[in-house]
Amino acid sequence: MREPAPRPSSHRPQPLGLLRCPVCEEPLAAADGALRCRRRHSFDIARQGYVSLLAGGQVTGEGDSADMVRARVAFLAAGHYAPLAESVAASCPPGARTVLDAGAGTGYYLAAALDALPEAVGLGLDASKFALRRAARSHPRAGAASWDVWRPLPVPDRAVDVLLNVFAPRNGPEFHRVLRPSGRLVVVTPTERHLGELRAWEGLLLRVDAEKENRLRRALAGHFTRERVTPLEYVRRLASEDVADVVLMGPAARHVTGEEVRRRVAALPTPLGVTMSFTVSVYRPLPESGSGGAR
Repeated sequence: MREPAPRPSSHRPQPLGLLRCPVCEEPLAAADGALRCRRRHSFDIARQGYVSLLAGGQVTGEGDSADMVRARVAFLAAGHYAPLAESVAASCPPGARTVLDAGAGTGYYLAAALDALPEAVGLGLDASKFALRRAARSHPRAGAASWDVWRPLPVPDRAVDVLLNVFAPRNGPEFHRVLRPSGRLVVVTPTERHLGELRAWEGLLLRVDAEKENRLRRALAGHFTRERVTPLEYVRRLASEDVADVVLMGPAARHVTGEEVRRRVAALPTPLGVTMSFTVSVYRPLPESGSGGAR
């Protein structure tokens, strides 16, 4: 059980205070169940606590569905990625006061980072309203907002001490713009060995993109330099429901029904030892003159 958060400091910013108006870039302030700027642009705060910044049709790709989020919540609650969350939290520089999670999902890793940073507040951005309902309540010092991380981020320049990017798209120029020069970018990618025992079963439709590392380098080139790399690999024994959840919480869920996944999983010799394999990388922003014109 998470320990109670320390009492708010009068100098600590509020999580939603990290946002700026995505239309005019003016500061936003809460009033009557919404965030508004002085130019009268208004964005509703959903009853679940997240801010709706996106209008219809503004998302590149698809956000996670309700079923995908339910599967992810169950898999994470079982502790299978707890060592990864601990590694992400340990990669955050001590003393950080603002954390942005770009592609936050349910806020699982953001909450771990905030537990490790008692003076920090955090903001999660994600395109899925189903995930944001969880992210907004993931930690007493967390806020959440709907956004497409491929677009210019609704965050002021140099406002962030730590930016988390866990299994999510990477917008190198915008990550550079919002990070302070002393800030750090923490990126998690799966290795080719991740879920290897399950990927051997073609019917589960699990893949690890062989070009992922190359795309990561291209996305951050000219904006960041890698400071350190922490490999993380361990084996977890997964029951049949865990295997179904790990399939249904990812992209494969868009191509096969939950019923069909469970039927295929029933043929596996579970419980099964499955490799969890990741790379946790910490990046330092390059000076602006070398950033290739980041905003």
